[in-house]
Amino acid sequence: MLAVVEMLASASVASGEAPPFSDQTLVDVRAGRATVVGDERGVAVVRDGELELVVAREARGQGVGSALVAQVLAPGGGAATPPDPTPRLAWAHGDHPAARALADRYGWTAVRTLLQLRAPIATEPVDPRVPEGWSLDAFRAGDPADEDAWLTLNAAAFAHHPEQGRMTLDDLRAREAEAWFSGDDLLLLRDADGALAGSCWLKVEDGTGEFYAVAVRPDLQGQGLGGVLMRAGTARLAGRGLTAAALYVEGDNEPALALYRRSGFTRHAIDVQYAADDAERS
Repeated sequence: MLAVVEMLASASVASGEAPPFSDQTLVDVRAGRATVVGDERGVAVVRDGELELVVAREARGQGVGSALVAQVLAPGGGAATPPDPTPRLAWAHGDHPAARALADRYGWTAVRTLLQLRAPIATEPVDPRVPEGWSLDAFRAGDPADEDAWLTLNAAAFAHHPEQGRMTLDDLRAREAEAWFSGDDLLLLRDADGALAGSCWLKVEDGTGEFYAVAVRPDLQGQGLGGVLMRAGTARLAGRGLTAAALYVEGDNEPALALYRRSGFTRHAIDVQYAADDAERS
């Protein structure tokens, strides 16, 4: 099923639609940690009680999406292997009208929004304005010291984030193995003592430079280091023939939205998370 999942995901992106699955979902599918049902007309993936699905463009309007939802909500999830809890949350990447109709049909409620913002690529040189005595280094993929330090920073900076803060060493190394990954695009900001203070991770793919994760150590937040990291990322993306810079941010994260707006980002797309009524109450 992995080949089908990746084929349908690639076809959606190639047609200009939002990616139907998160990176972590694809990592978990490849690692056998997710339940997958469906066929070449459409697939549904369930992991950690969350549902994501995609229907091939030529199969839309034929009830494929409804059938997939009914299957994963049935006891046993269609006897897929490995078994996964019945999903109580679902993502609609791109906020497609068909997804809204499915949510209405099953009485699911929108509980979370994730905004994709975009900005033009800088054409003039950008000075990150790194504090005196501090430094910016490239991440050394496969180096335990850099991996451990970054995972500690990431977990602390995103302690309250439902996905990003849970990244494990296996998750990180799975991303290091991706074709798009480059240690030079994971910038590490170190303080005057050499301790990791923040990071800016860029994902360059299909002509877009995504600010994949920007993290600042909690005890240093509010000191303008987010701006340093954004400028460092912007400088790294310049001159590479990219069409746009992109990033994702929670729709209710006003401090982050303010930072990104100051950096020239505007809204491009929206992902919506839906919850079953009992999940919302819990």
